[in-house]
Amino acid sequence: MKTRAKLSSLRMAPRKVRLVADVIRGLDVKIAQDQLSVMSRRAAKPMLKLLNSAIANAENNSKLKKDNLFIEEIRIDEGSILKRWMPRAQGRATRINKRTSHINIVLEERIKTEIKEDKKDKKADKKDVKIVKSLDEVKEMEKEEKLKIEDGKKSGTEDNLADVRREGSDHNQQHLDTASKSEKGGGIKKMFRRKSI
Repeated sequence: MKTRAKLSSLRMAPRKVRLVADVIRGLDVKIAQDQLSVMSRRAAKPMLKLLNSAIANAENNSKLKKDNLFIEEIRIDEGSILKRWMPRAQGRATRINKRTSHINIVLEERIKTEIKEDKKDKKADKKDVKIVKSLDEVKEMEKEEKLKIEDGKKSGTEDNLADVRREGSDHNQQHLDTASKSEKGGGIKKMFRRKSI
C-alpha cells in the first residue's frame, strides 16, 4: 500500500534539492534516514523531516511496518519564484530569482502484506427482529402496522391542511390590511414624500 507525504514551497532551488533526492531514491527507509542524517547538504535536513513524516503516516494510518518500507518515488517540482531586484551600474537593475521547491515522497512495501479486515457481526439489529411462534401472530402484526400507517396518514394530512389554511388566511388578512392602508391617501404621500439622504 502506498503512503505519501508532501512538502510545499521549500525555499531552496529544485536543482540543489534534486542532488539529495537522487541519493536516497529507491533505498530502504532506514538506510535513507542514515544517509540523510550524515549528509552535509542544506536540503538534507528538511528531506529527513519529510521522510520521517511519511514513515509516521505509513505506521499510523495504514498500519505498515517501518522495516518493510522503501522509497518508491521521490519527485522535486519547481514552486513559485520570488522575484527580487539588485541595483547595477548606470541606473540599471537585474532580477534575482529566489526559487522554491515542492517535494513529494511515496513509500511502498517491499513484501506486500494483506490487510486483515475486522470481523463485524452481520446479524440483523435486535430491535427489528421479533420471534414469532405461529402464523396468526404474523397476521396480527401486519394488521397493526397497516392500522398505524392509516392513522398516521389521516392525522398528518388533516393537521397539515389546517396549518396551511391558517397561514393562508393570516397572510391574506395582512395583505388586505396593507392594501386598505395604501389606498387612504397613498397618492398624496407619494407626491410630498421627502427624499432620504
